[in-house]
Parts: sequence; structure tokens; C-alpha cells
Amino acid sequence: NGIPFSTRAHWMRRANIALTAPCPFAAFGSVIVNHTATPGLGSLVCTGANSNSATGNPTLHGEMAAINNCSAILTDPNGPYKLKPSQALAAFADLTLYTNAESCPMCASAIRWAGFKEYVYGTSIDTLIKKGWGQIRISSLDIMAQSFDLGKPTRLIGEVLTEETDPYFLWQFDPEYACPVGCGRVNGTCRAQ
Repeated sequence: NGIPFSTRAHWMRRANIALTAPCPFAAFGSVIVNHTATPGLGSLVCTGANSNSATGNPTLHGEMAAINNCSAILTDPNGPYKLKPSQALAAFADLTLYTNAESCPMCASAIRWAGFKEYVYGTSIDTLIKKGWGQIRISSLDIMAQSFDLGKPTRLIGEVLTEETDPYFLWQFDPEYACPVGCGRVNGTCRAQ
């Protein structure tokens, strides 16, 4: 589709930066980008990070937070877009969601229901499982394949920049693994320094 890897890498790094701290336990971050509005890198529309522990909402994964944030930003009467709800729903068809780890089935389904043009992830569910993360073992590819009734398919691009996304998910269940930059071990867990 003409988007170079360097652009994909830029936005995957921004998904990592969307995290609220240098070493959150659930380090799942997402950004939603419009590649059609401006040439070059495209433009950032919104971000989201896993907020389960901060909100008590078990469904507020990074992707869900980003979609919620985008809906609010796109329809804000005082914001840059000022879209009606129906226009905001249609706008997702021109947007790309980047997330630093493959979406769980709930989030992958939400990505399809939203009708995103593209969905790009870093670390795979298989890697998360191997490193101790509990997961519902349904891949994004399976969700995309089974959502053919939802109209135009979402383009899936997986395992982008894993050498940079994987380290965010390797220390939580491995006390020997180094903490992310800016963090150190305190009582067996990584904490911001």
C-alpha cells in the first residue's frame, strides 16, 4: 500500500511511548493514525494505554482506550474534527491502529467492528504466552478471517519492530530479565527510578 517500513516503525515506537510510565506491568500501548490526511508519516489522531488497574475496568485495554479516546476526540464539538457520531464511525475506515502487542480477541473484534483500514501489531500472542502472559488463544488472524460478514476487511500487519516491543513484555514473569530503561527491580518487580 506504499507505506514504508520506516513509517510503520515510527508509529510502533509511538505506541510504546503511549504508555503512562517507563515500566507499567501491563505495557500495552496503542496509537491511531490517519495515513490519508497528510503526506509523509501521516497524523496522530489519538492514543491509548492499558488502564485496567487505574480504572478498575477490565476491558480498558490499550486498543479499547485508544478507540474510546478517538471517538471522544472525533466528536468533540470544540475539537479539531467536530464530526457527528455517524461521521466518526465512518472515519475509522481511513485510520490505522498500531499496538505494541497483538490484540486479544476482544480488542481484535473491536478493531473489526470499528472498521479500521489497517491494524498493525508488534509482539505476538505466541510470544506473550511463552513469556507467561495469560491469553485467550485466538489469534488476530483468526478473528480477521472469521469477520468476513463485516464488510471491507481490515488489513493485518503483524510482528512489526518486535526487537523493540518484545522487551516491554519479557520482565514481568522472569526475575532474571532486565527491567526496561528507566526502571530497576524493587522486591522482584520493575519500578520507575
